Amino acid sequence: MSYKTPEAVKYRSEFTKYVEKEVESQGWDVPIDKGINIYVDAVFYFPRIDMDCNNYWKILLDAITDTQLIWKDDNVVCERVQRIYYDSNNPRIELVIHPVSYIGVFDDAPQLEAFVSNNCIGCSRYKRNCSILQKAMDGKVQEELKDMVCSKRKLSKDFKEE
Repeated sequence: MSYKTPEAVKYRSEFTKYVEKEVESQGWDVPIDKGINIYVDAVFYFPRIDMDCNNYWKILLDAITDTQLIWKDDNVVCERVQRIYYDSNNPRIELVIHPVSYIGVFDDAPQLEAFVSNNCIGCSRYKRNCSILQKAMDGKVQEELKDMVCSKRKLSKDFKEE
């Protein structure tokens, strides 16, 4: 359990309210999906050169989680620092929040579709909700998948390859 200073607790509360206001004013339509990971890209504008952006992530992500408007749990977040600047006149943090393009162990939807076409269609496991495919879509690395080939593929009796 980490200790939060009174200043950090106050900042989290104020930032939570700010996020709620911005979601409404920007007209976000954010469906919360447990299976979707999210990038949070940040540009930090610090008032001094001796500040550390790593110290800010926990409170930022916890405050956004408190809103329950963008994600249910910040375990789906991939945080990325894009730049660090120093601006003593207007210190701030600019965030851009968007879904990742990868799906589990697959780089993107086309790679997933290609995997399914080459490994799953016609496989007897696929008809029964293949646990290997489901785990891969959940991001779990498995011995059965190597170089985007499933070693457990077993053609169903009624499948005819073209």
